[in-house]
Amino acid sequence: MANSKLTLFIFLYFTVIYTAKAADPDSEPFVGVNIGTDVSNLLSPADLVSFLQGQKITHIRLYGADLDILKALAKTKIRVIISVPNNQLLAIGTSNSTAASWVGRNVVAFYPETLITAIAVGDEVLTTVPSSAPVLLPAIESLYSALVTANLHTKIKISTPHAASIILDPFPPSQAFFNQSLSSVMLPLLQFLSRTQSPLMMNFYPYYVFMQNKGVVPLDNSLFKPLTPSKEMVDPNTLLHYTNVLDAMIDSAYFSMKNLNITDVEVLVTESGWPSKGDSKEPYATIDNADTYNSNLIKHVLDRSGTPFHPEVTSNVYIYELFNEDLRSPPVSEANWGLFYANSTPVYLLHVSGSGTFLANDTTNQTYCIAMDGVDSKTLQAALDWACGPGRANCSEIQPGENCYQPNNVKNHASYAFDSYYHKEGKSPGSCDFKGVAMITTTDPSKCYYTTT
Repeated sequence: MANSKLTLFIFLYFTVIYTAKAADPDSEPFVGVNIGTDVSNLLSPADLVSFLQGQKITHIRLYGADLDILKALAKTKIRVIISVPNNQLLAIGTSNSTAASWVGRNVVAFYPETLITAIAVGDEVLTTVPSSAPVLLPAIESLYSALVTANLHTKIKISTPHAASIILDPFPPSQAFFNQSLSSVMLPLLQFLSRTQSPLMMNFYPYYVFMQNKGVVPLDNSLFKPLTPSKEMVDPNTLLHYTNVLDAMIDSAYFSMKNLNITDVEVLVTESGWPSKGDSKEPYATIDNADTYNSNLIKHVLDRSGTPFHPEVTSNVYIYELFNEDLRSPPVSEANWGLFYANSTPVYLLHVSGSGTFLANDTTNQTYCIAMDGVDSKTLQAALDWACGPGRANCSEIQPGENCYQPNNVKNHASYAFDSYYHKEGKSPGSCDFKGVAMITTTDPSKCYYTTT
């Protein structure tokens, strides 16, 4: 990250603001995941929670308040943002008793056994259902009053996620400002967030910035790839250097708030991600790009990088999303934002080594190379011969009489040899291919790598 050229005064000012939060363990930077439910055969609540624990996922966001999931989360230490769907805003925003009932049913009934950290009121209301804008803040204030009554207002924050499009002229960030047609809502909302020490929730997608500005925004900048200084984006007004699009988007929100004299509200990125598959109009929706974006995003947050404007503040991020939502309507990319398929197998294998224990599907520690199903024996034999010969895989254990000779067939022997070669090459990209007859798996294959379940 390029050195910020903030003045010492500004740096110290914000350091003081966030020092108290830094002392709180819950203020440690984290990456969470969104869990959508447009999924065939979604895991049961109990299995879902077990899966989250196995993947070391500690923060999730739900697009509602599923009572069965909230019950299953009890005593797990997994922190959850629950949501008020857009279609409930009118009722809550016009009735304090309805708001109190909602909090009683979805919050008080579960807290503190289930660690509810925030309530997201609606989703992208100002841009997707502008007719509900007049009741957005009343709904937030009614829910907050209900939390006060339950003495939970200091434990659970309330905010509302916004689309990036509420910010106009986002680059350079120093020139960014909120759409002035939304001022009647945004200013009192930000004042509420400041007063209650709640975050500004933003859904930021560098993928869409890249797609809408191809030829202007380089792909590498969108994917957090290392850049030479000449390729960094420079804000001409502040001379701050931006090495990735997400940081620029976050700082555009900070500058937009500053224009309204709000300087003590943190940005929480409630959605960010990259699709792994798209139609012909979305050629950059690929597994490789999705893997690169989300892997680098995780490392960027957990490295406490901050942004050029606020290097002392790391915005937490919720990845969109945990599972591919295969029931989503077209385009193709809509159903392919997930880190995992509905059956909990990974869509791709994140490269997050060195970033703590978050997400166990890391290529560096828990992957193996095996022969694919349905490949003819002659082709597999040729690949096996190469692995044990020129490839110099250790094939001693699959010789007659040795530990992994049985079962004696070419597929099992090939899987052993492929995995030996894959490990010998340090699991480097391309080392599990063998002309398209091998695949990576996360299944732990016991003492002989070819045993799968």
